[in-house]
Amino acid sequence: MTDAHAPDMLADLQAELAAQGRTIAQLQRARDAAVAANQAKSRYLVGVSHEIRSPLNAIYGYAQLLERDAGVSPVEAARVIRRSAEHLTNLVNGLLDISRIESGVLKLSRDLVPFPALLDQLVEMFRMQAEAKGLEFRFTTEGRIPACVRTDEKRLRQILINLLSNAVKYTDSGHAAIHVRYRSQTVDVEVSDSGIGIAAEDQDRIFEPFNRGAINDRHAQPGTGLGLAITRVLVQIMGGDITVRSTPGEGSTFRVRLLLPEPAEAPPETARRRRVAGYAGPRRSVLLVDDDPAQLAVLQALLVPLGFTVHTAGNGAEGIALAAMYRPDIALLDIHLPDMRGWQVAETLRVQGGEGLRILMVSANAHEFAAGGDGGSAHDGFLMKPVELEALLDALAAQLRLDWIAEASTGAGPEQAALAPPGSMVEAAPFLAELRHLGRIGHVRAIGPKLDELEHAVPAAAALSARLRAHADGFDLKGYLKILEGHGHGE
Repeated sequence: MTDAHAPDMLADLQAELAAQGRTIAQLQRARDAAVAANQAKSRYLVGVSHEIRSPLNAIYGYAQLLERDAGVSPVEAARVIRRSAEHLTNLVNGLLDISRIESGVLKLSRDLVPFPALLDQLVEMFRMQAEAKGLEFRFTTEGRIPACVRTDEKRLRQILINLLSNAVKYTDSGHAAIHVRYRSQTVDVEVSDSGIGIAAEDQDRIFEPFNRGAINDRHAQPGTGLGLAITRVLVQIMGGDITVRSTPGEGSTFRVRLLLPEPAEAPPETARRRRVAGYAGPRRSVLLVDDDPAQLAVLQALLVPLGFTVHTAGNGAEGIALAAMYRPDIALLDIHLPDMRGWQVAETLRVQGGEGLRILMVSANAHEFAAGGDGGSAHDGFLMKPVELEALLDALAAQLRLDWIAEASTGAGPEQAALAPPGSMVEAAPFLAELRHLGRIGHVRAIGPKLDELEHAVPAAAALSARLRAHADGFDLKGYLKILEGHGHGE
C-alpha cells in the first residue's frame, strides 16, 4: 500500500463513520419515539382504567344499595346508574372511533339536520353544566342560521359536544361561550372560555391522542385525552378545519369551519322530531332473541307501550320455535347466544319466514358489523348495543314501513291522541270503566286479566291495552289512571 492511497482510505473511513453516526442518531430517535409512544399508551391505559372504574363503582355501589333495600331513592339510583352507563358508552364509542379512524373505515352519513334545534339542545345541555359550576354561558349567532343543513348529525354533534365539554370542564370562573356564523354554505363555530388556557408549545400537541398538554390542572380533570384528537380527525374527514388560540390563565378559543350545505327545500316538521306514542295501521309483532334477560326487558319495555306484540327467547332454538309459532313481522337477534350463533338463527329464520320476515342483528361487537339488506345476507340491518331508542325506531320504521304517531303537544294527551281508535272506544267503554275502578282501589293483580279481556273483545284497543299494562306492571297507577281519563268517566 502506497502513501498515495492513504487520503482515499481516510476519506472512506470518515464517510463510513459519518454514516454510522447518522444511523446511530436515527436509531436513537426511533428509540426515543418508541419510548414516548409506550409512555403515552401507558398513560392512556391508566386513564382508561380510571374512566371505567369510576362509573362502574357507582353502578356497583347503587346496585348493592338497592339489593339491600338500604333506603336509597330508586329514582336517584336509576339516574346515577343511567349517567354512569352513558359515560361508559361514550368511552367505548370513543375507542371504537379511534379504531375506525386508524383503519380508515369511518363512514359519514348525509342526514337532514334541523340545525337550530340541534344548537338549542346542546346549549341547554351545557348551560346547565356551566351554571352548576357558577359560570356564565353565552350563546350568540351572527346573520341567518338555516332551518336545516345536510351533514352527518352524529359526528357534528360529537364535535360540538367535545369542544363545549372542554370549555366548561377547564373553566373554574368566568364564562364559556359558543358563537355561530353561517354564510356561503359554510358554518363557522367558535367555542371560547375564560379557563386555564393552553401554553403555546402545547397547542399542537393537544390534538394528539392521549395528550392533554403539560398544565397540571388539565391532567387533574377526568378524561382519556381522546376528545380533541377525535374532534380534529372528524373535522378533517368532514372537509373542514379546526384551529385554537389560547393564552395561559386567560382562556382558549377553538374555531371550527365546516361545509354544511342547506337543502333547496326544508322538510316540514315530522312526528319523528317529537316523542313517538305509537304507529298507524295494523299491529305488528316483534321477536326478540337474546340471552341477557335485562336486554330483553329493556327492549320489551320500549316496544310494548308503542303497540307492538313482543315475543322473547333466551336462545336460538327457542327463537326459531317462537318464529314458527307466531310468524312475527320482524326479529331482533343477538349474535352471541348460548346454543348457536345469531347468524345461524338468521339463516334459519330467512328460510323459514321468507323475505316477508325482516331480520335485524343486535350486537355489542363492532367487529362483526355487517350492514345487511344487500340481497346476499340473511339479515336486513344491524344495530349496535347499547341500543338507542331513536336508532331502533328508525330501523323499525325503515324495515316495516311504519308511520309514527307523535304525542300531542296540546289538548288531549299522547295516549288519547294516538291509542284510542274512535270506533272501538264505544265497545271498550265497559272494560275501561272496570279498569278505571280497579286502578282507583289499587287492585293491580286484577288489572292484567281485565286487560286480556279487553284485547280479546276489542282487538283495535291493543295499543291502548299495552300502554295501560306497562304502567300497571310498574305499579304506576297515577300514570295508568291518567291514560284512562281521556276515555270517558262513567263507571
